[in-house]
Amino acid sequence: MEIHPLCIQRLKIQPLVDPAIRGFARTAISFCRAPHRSAIFARRLMHRQYIADLQARDSVDEIYRVADKQVRSNRQGNDYLLLQLMDRTGQISGLRWNAGQSLYETFQKGDYLRVLGNTQLHNGLLQIIVQDFETVPPSKVDPQDFTKTSVEETEQLFGELRERLLGIQNPHLKRLVQSYLADEQLLNRFQRAPAGIKTHHAYEGGLLRHVVDLMRIGSAIAPNYPQLDADILTVGIFLHDLGKIDELSYDADLSYSDPGQLLGHLVQGAVELELRATRIAKETNEPLPDELVWRLQHMIISHHGQLEHGSPKLPMTIEAIVLAHIDNLDAKINTALEAIESDRNTDSEWTAFHPNMGRKFFKPSARR
Repeated sequence: MEIHPLCIQRLKIQPLVDPAIRGFARTAISFCRAPHRSAIFARRLMHRQYIADLQARDSVDEIYRVADKQVRSNRQGNDYLLLQLMDRTGQISGLRWNAGQSLYETFQKGDYLRVLGNTQLHNGLLQIIVQDFETVPPSKVDPQDFTKTSVEETEQLFGELRERLLGIQNPHLKRLVQSYLADEQLLNRFQRAPAGIKTHHAYEGGLLRHVVDLMRIGSAIAPNYPQLDADILTVGIFLHDLGKIDELSYDADLSYSDPGQLLGHLVQGAVELELRATRIAKETNEPLPDELVWRLQHMIISHHGQLEHGSPKLPMTIEAIVLAHIDNLDAKINTALEAIESDRNTDSEWTAFHPNMGRKFFKPSARR
C-alpha cells in the first residue's frame, strides 16, 4: 500500500543517520500506511492552518470544507469559481480563476477539499487565491477540525439546558418540558443544529449555544420584573427557534430544507408545539391549558420583533417582548464578534463594512 502523499510531504523523508530518527520515521511510515489514518497523522505533524490563523500573503496547503460554491464571471466575461471554505474557526472566500462549470461539477457543497494557494487582502477581507485543489474523503479528515463546538462543550451546554428546563415549576409547563426531554431524536437534532446558515451562530451546535445564552440572559432579567412569568419565558426561549431543526439542512452543507424554504421556522415551530400539545392531551387525557399554548406559540411567531423582519405578529405579552429583545441582542453581538474575529486587516482598528449590519465595528471593543 502506498504512503499517503501528505505524509511524504510533511515528513520530508530522506536517508536518515540517527537511529532514533530512523525509528520515528519507520513508526510514522507504518502508521501512514493505514489509509483511514494517514491524512490525519500527516496533518498532526505540523500545525494546522486554521482559517482564523491565516494572514495576508500566507501560502496555503490545507484541507477545508466547502460551505458554498458558485460560478461567476469577471468583467472580461471569464468564468471563475467563488468558494466559501470553512473549518471550526471560521470561513474564508476562495477564488479559482479561469474555471467554469466542468470544474464546478467535480465536487459538492459539504465536501472536503485540499486547497493549495495564497492569501491576500481584498477590501479589508482576507481571501485565498486557489491555485489547485482536490477532494478528500471524509474518512481522511479529523471531524473535530470542522466542528466549532467540541463534544465536551456540547455536553456541558446540554446539561445546563436540561437543568434549567427541569427547574420549571408550573405543572403544565413541566409536562410539556418532560415530553420534549423524552424525545431523543429531537434532542439529538437540536444539539447538532445551527442557528443560521450565514448570520449568527451559523455552525453545527450553534442553536444550542444560542438558546443557553438566552436562558442565562433571561434568568438575569426576570427578577427585575415581578410581573414576568419566568417559567413561560424559559420554555418560550427553548421553543422559539426549535423549528430550525426542520427549517435547516446540516448533514453536509448548511442550507435550507424544502419545507424550511416554504414555511420557515416560525410556522414550523408553532405547528410542532400544536402537535405536541395534542399528543400530550391524547396520552394523558389532560390537555394543556389553551391560553398557555397560545402564549408560547405567540412567543415563537413574534420573536423576530418586527413585521418587516418576518414576524406575522408584534410581541404582545411581557415574555414575548423580553424574548424578542434578548434574541436580537444575542444575535447582533454574536454577529459583531464574528466580524471582528474574522477581520484580518492589521493596519486598521476597524473592520470592513458589514452589509447585513450596515456599519463597521471598532475592533478594540472586543478585546478583554
